[in-house]
Amino acid sequence: MAVKIRMTRIGRRHRPFFRINAIDSRKPRDGKILEKLGHYDPIVKDPEKQLVLNVERVQYWLDKGAIPSDTVSDMLVKKGIKHKYAEERAARRDRARAIARAKDVPFDKADRVAIEKAAQAAEEQAKADADAKVKAEKEEAKAKEEAAKAAEAAPAVEEAAQAAEEQAKADADAKANAEKEKVKAEKEEAKAKEEAAKAAEEAPAVEKAKEEAPAAPAAEEAKEEAKVEEDAPKAKKPKAKKAEPEAEAKEESSEEKSNES
Repeated sequence: MAVKIRMTRIGRRHRPFFRINAIDSRKPRDGKILEKLGHYDPIVKDPEKQLVLNVERVQYWLDKGAIPSDTVSDMLVKKGIKHKYAEERAARRDRARAIARAKDVPFDKADRVAIEKAAQAAEEQAKADADAKVKAEKEEAKAKEEAAKAAEAAPAVEEAAQAAEEQAKADADAKANAEKEKVKAEKEEAKAKEEAAKAAEEAPAVEKAKEEAPAAPAAEEAKEEAKVEEDAPKAKKPKAKKAEPEAEAKEESSEEKSNES
């Protein structure tokens, strides 16, 4: 009798629950069982409590030649129960995977996903390379255009720089001349102020001299007339006639002196 170890679902809808049984391979899935070996409850949150097994009885049936289903075999391996069927199955899968890879064909879902990701990455890389190439060509064309424009504009730039230099030099010269003129004007203004101050200091003395100048000849003339009048009675009559021309001459000389002053 061939014995298999497989799961039987007994849970309700949306609430799965599985029993792990030793069953005659000739019986239907939900037929009569030989022995209950444990259960599997995927709803339980604790992974350690999801799978419950009677390890001794499982090992007994494995020793008797019972063959576990693929799902139960994976559960036994995860639980630490090693058996020859798991090793044979792993060896078969490795051989099949090697053949598939040699033919460049995906072996399972993981291989299909990896191949799709690799193809997508290669496509994205090719697109990125193409975009980078186009961008580099555009930048190169732009650089050449800018170099050509710079070469055309170089004489104008040089002339503008020369004109700016000449203008700066002219401005500097004009500023220097303006400074010189300003200094010169300040010196002339200071000199004029000094002369004005000196003239203002000398003005009272000049006016006083002008006022005193006409008074001196008049005083001398009056003194001479007084002297003549004193000497007149003492002189003789004939001499008086002679003195008249002398007095007239003195008066004329005094008038000339006053006119000269």
